[in-house]
Amino acid sequence: MSGSPLLSVADLRVSFTTPDGVVRAVDGVSFDVRAGETIGIVGESGSGKSVTANAIMRLNFGERVETSGSILFDGIDLAALDDEAMRRHRGSDIAMVFQDPLSALNPFARVGAQIGEAYRIHHPKAPKSEIREVVLDSLQRVGIPEPTKRVRSYPHEFSGGMRQRIVIAMALVNDPRLLIADEPTTALDVTVQAQILELVQRIQAESGTAVLLITHDLGVIAEVTERVLVMYAGRVVEDTSVNDVFSRPSHPYTLGLLGSVRSLDSAGRGSLRAIPGAPPSLVNLPQGCAFRPRCAFDLGEGSACATTVPVLSEVGAGRSACHLGVEVRRHLIEQVGT
Repeated sequence: MSGSPLLSVADLRVSFTTPDGVVRAVDGVSFDVRAGETIGIVGESGSGKSVTANAIMRLNFGERVETSGSILFDGIDLAALDDEAMRRHRGSDIAMVFQDPLSALNPFARVGAQIGEAYRIHHPKAPKSEIREVVLDSLQRVGIPEPTKRVRSYPHEFSGGMRQRIVIAMALVNDPRLLIADEPTTALDVTVQAQILELVQRIQAESGTAVLLITHDLGVIAEVTERVLVMYAGRVVEDTSVNDVFSRPSHPYTLGLLGSVRSLDSAGRGSLRAIPGAPPSLVNLPQGCAFRPRCAFDLGEGSACATTVPVLSEVGAGRSACHLGVEVRRHLIEQVGT
């Protein structure tokens, strides 16, 4: 896509001070999102996906949290705004769909009142008739049946899939230009998951909203995204198109994620390949490449793998943070084909 990015994140770092030490949850993450684009962020639990999303929304706060870097939204540095200025953007220009809709909704308030409140905050002079019309339209837009009746229902009166639709309606009620969806289908069965993904795609096609989709599910990535950021230990280790991440991966960790997914043509043959070892402690990252203790391509002690943190470099049409670059990509492509 051409033109300036809608969102440009540069050298984002988020750390948390704990009794065990400083947790570097996000460590130098940079990426762009353009208007109408769908980008996926994928990685294991603890890789920094959700902390990155919360940092964009300025939801990481407290005395023990330190954030640095720039978060430019349409040329405005969100990281430099005070709380009042940020609130004007949060929920209006940028909205977020959280992983657990039951926790995201107030159990004591009717769903219509909650959606209406999200609209009224950014339209304080809107009359009640306008707010009700907007709420009903939002519920209908996300496929809630009989919205005139269900608008007075409480969250516990809906199924998990319907609650997620309500959270999406709340996020979209102000027509945001960027939607951040943090694991929006994790707790849903496969059929409902497909419906939610189809809903997000339809709404994006209708409104041109950019989508940043956070997930651990490569099937979801394949279904709805155009570009993929693979995160490991708080850093982006691969940034490429969705086609290349499956057919031409450039980082050993990406290959490990692919090996944990059963392909349709495997016909149940063989076992899934687990990535050996465990993710490193973010309090005490290994020297050099953080993935080195689990990497089959490690060059050994004294090598760049052991001494130098790899940076994202161009490999083909994408970028990869691996010292072996093109050479490792050739080996990875051979393994993907087996």
